[in-house]
Amino acid sequence: MYRIVRKEVMSPVIKLMEIEAPEVAAKARAGQFIILRIDEEGERIPLTIADFDRSRGTITTIFQEVGYTTRRLGALEEGDTLTDFVGPLGQPSEIENYGRVVCVGGGVGVAPIFPIARALKEAGNEVISIIGARTKELLFWEEKMRAVSSELLVATDDGSYGYKGFVTDLLKQVLEERGKIARVWGIGPVVMMRAVAETTRPFNVPTIVSMNPIMVDGTGMCGACRVSVGGETKFACVDGPEFDGHQVDWQLALRRLNMYREEEKRIIEFHEGGGCKCH
Repeated sequence: MYRIVRKEVMSPVIKLMEIEAPEVAAKARAGQFIILRIDEEGERIPLTIADFDRSRGTITTIFQEVGYTTRRLGALEEGDTLTDFVGPLGQPSEIENYGRVVCVGGGVGVAPIFPIARALKEAGNEVISIIGARTKELLFWEEKMRAVSSELLVATDDGSYGYKGFVTDLLKQVLEERGKIARVWGIGPVVMMRAVAETTRPFNVPTIVSMNPIMVDGTGMCGACRVSVGGETKFACVDGPEFDGHQVDWQLALRRLNMYREEEKRIIEFHEGGGCKCH
């Protein structure tokens, strides 16, 4: 059993949990993820590693309550336990001293971009970080990102804090004004990552995105997490989750991500309505 040692409510729908998992924490690296299961009857859900503490033996993850299982997870409290906690999974980020790099985190994507920015800074890079959210209330980890960045830029869609507009607006300014950018990382909703890739494409800057498709086993056996990259089928769980953003088939990725939206809606309605209402 894996104990929740810390819980933080970042917003009404965004929760942080620090979980005791010493074996996972000992091996975790930036860019990787875990798969957890709340109990024996629960589904397996993948969550990106937002932070890890090898001395405490803990993994921190931040998630948004969207479907039935993430709502159940968000309802757990400190001291509660999880049945399964598997990881670290996926390929870690390729960290080198590239020079000047940009890390872009949108929404909950700020969480997984944090360990990448930290690792890049530790490798000697000049790290320009850009984070954003729809509104100030949904923005988090500003100071943590500032601490691992050479420079931090903040945007909100509604202008309630920082720059009014999208993270891609700030990214375009950086690409136009800051000279050579060696590499860009972008993590967030699929539409945001697609926009990051399209923003960098005219500048020919290598751009890495972290794909979050539907996933079941996380070991490459089920094939549910397949994505098309450069015309080839890849599995996000073992080949990724990071891929060349200029090579991803974004239209296919969006279609696959929306495959089970109706089923997700029905299961939430079923449980919120008290279960089966037979006549």
